Amino acid sequence: MTLLPAKPLDEKLPGIAGLDQRSRDIFRRLVDTYLETGEPVGSRTISKVLPNTLSPASVRNVMSDLEEAGLIHSPHTSAGRVPTEVGLRFFVDSLLEVGAISESERASIDAQIRASNRQRRTEDVLGEATTLLSGLSQCAGVVLTPKLNTKLKHIEFVNLGSGRALVILVGEDGTVENRVIDVPPGLPASAFLRATNYLSSMAQGRTLDEVQSLIAQEMQKLRAELDELSARLVQDGLAIWGGDGASDNRSLIVRGQANLLENASAITDLERMRRLFDDIENKRDLVDLLGLAENADGVRIFIGSENRLFSLSGSSLVAAPLRNEKEKIVGVLGIIGPTRLNYARIIPMVDYTAKVVGKLIG
Repeated sequence: MTLLPAKPLDEKLPGIAGLDQRSRDIFRRLVDTYLETGEPVGSRTISKVLPNTLSPASVRNVMSDLEEAGLIHSPHTSAGRVPTEVGLRFFVDSLLEVGAISESERASIDAQIRASNRQRRTEDVLGEATTLLSGLSQCAGVVLTPKLNTKLKHIEFVNLGSGRALVILVGEDGTVENRVIDVPPGLPASAFLRATNYLSSMAQGRTLDEVQSLIAQEMQKLRAELDELSARLVQDGLAIWGGDGASDNRSLIVRGQANLLENASAITDLERMRRLFDDIENKRDLVDLLGLAENADGVRIFIGSENRLFSLSGSSLVAAPLRNEKEKIVGVLGIIGPTRLNYARIIPMVDYTAKVVGKLIG
């Protein structure tokens, strides 16, 4: 499993590079305790859990240095400290010890996802996988995939009259997609029939991406076998599903937003959750953010204001690309939650689920 870090922090916070081992140990203990309790952590608490006994006064001195370095801060008038967003990034990139997914979680993911794949539509499999991940993480689960990356069974053109036609794509898993395209007025019925027969024969057993690539490679053959009007119809019918990754050409599934409310207690927490729900509803920005993780070589982690989408809600996204059996990227899967995540548990869970789902839907 590969974790992809954000930009190096040393340039933003030069003091990080100079932290000695004791400072790193105290910082790690502080973050671990904060992620577990959600409460500001005091020097006395850290002093009790350090393997080498240090007085609370010594710990306070180190915490002052960490605060000066921009890694921790004191909320309100509390004597305790919590990590800053930059501190969390430093923790995740440099100090986090990512464990393996537990055997029980692995078995649960394998059983539920593989069971959901039996004679089910791809969209249903993705929906159940997202719900499963949401339940295991107690966060919101998200998945983003190109629409109709399933193998196709049939493509048909239907003349609607008035210079419009309906393009119908039917997947082998029962998925049906419809789009309306503009066509020259008065186009004969024979043109629609020829375009339908040509594309349907080519599409069977192939994904939409594969059909589009094949048509692009065999443009001369297309024009040789079809008349000009039918060939243009084929090109326009496929082009309506183009867009180079545009958000309206992708399927976004979000599950488990209610889990986020269960962990919110204070009024400030509830306000952050309201802002997070607004972020999730802003699907275009969420699709764009997930797209960054989709093109990554490993797990991507976005923390708080590192990205514009979560700048107000102070949330985190942990996401991993979906790769099919040919290692082709077919989407991205992840979880959205507060910055106070159990990253050591969530990261391998997202990574493993993405690998299982990717092999099933590719």
